[in-house]
This record gives sequence, C-alpha cells and structure tokens, in this order.
Amino acid sequence: MPKLLATLLAATFASVPVFAGALTLQVDDLPTNPEARAKNAIVAAHITACHSPEKTVVTATAEGIVNGKHQTVPLHVIRLSEPGAFAVAKTWPGEGAWAVKMIATNPDYKDYATSIVVPVTRNATSRLSAKVFYHAASADEVVSVLKQAKLN
Repeated sequence: MPKLLATLLAATFASVPVFAGALTLQVDDLPTNPEARAKNAIVAAHITACHSPEKTVVTATAEGIVNGKHQTVPLHVIRLSEPGAFAVAKTWPGEGAWAVKMIATNPDYKDYATSIVVPVTRNATSRLSAKVFYHAASADEVVSVLKQAKLN
C-alpha cells in the first residue's frame, strides 16, 4: 500500500504543472484580434503562464511540402502589445501544403517548451485545426498535422 500511495502522489505532483499555470501556447481567433490583423498576421497566439509572460521567447517557422520535398522557412515573430501575445505573417511561397510551427520557451520553466502547429489552407488558418504540443513539435508531428489538414 505505501508504494501505491507513493506512486499516486508522484503522478499527481508530476501533473500539477499541466493544470496549475503551466506554460502553454494557444492559437487565438484571428478575426477577433484587430492588432494582429493590422500587422497582416496569418496566425496569432498567446501563452498561458502564471509567471512572467514578458520573458517568453517564441520562434516560428513555416513548414511545407512542395513537390514532395520538405521546406522550412524561418518566420519573424511579431510581439503584440498584450504581454505574452504573438503573431506571424505569411512570408512563404504559395504552392504546396504549409503549416506554421510556433515554439515557446520561458526561463522560469527551465528546459520545458510548448508548441503549436497550425495548418494553412487557402491562405487562412483555423484555430480548430491547430495542434498543441507540450514539447517542441517534431518533424513527424508537423507532417502528421499537414496530412490531416489535406484530408479535411
């Protein structure tokens, strides 16, 4: 019984960051974000964290498959006026299947990273199609999101 109790307590404490203010990156509804729209953003996102959102660093890339070949285009992340809010504009080619991958880190959370992958369809995104990861999304995870977007 003591081992079971210890295991349950360990599992509980390990999951606390997920439910108690853990750093998470979430896609915003672009039509309701006038600042992001004014900056020609295709994706707007914000972090949720109980500690210092101003310390969060977000990187972004456009990940695409063009003529069967994977391409990565670094994106400029626009820091919006609300602390912890970010956006990116479209700066990649029009052909192929594309998704925006954003990764957030914050020194208060040490080596932890969170990310989102947002498929782009007809020069638009849908936050309902976005996939949230509680780590930096891998190349295989990005391809999975791209394939799923092609099916919809």
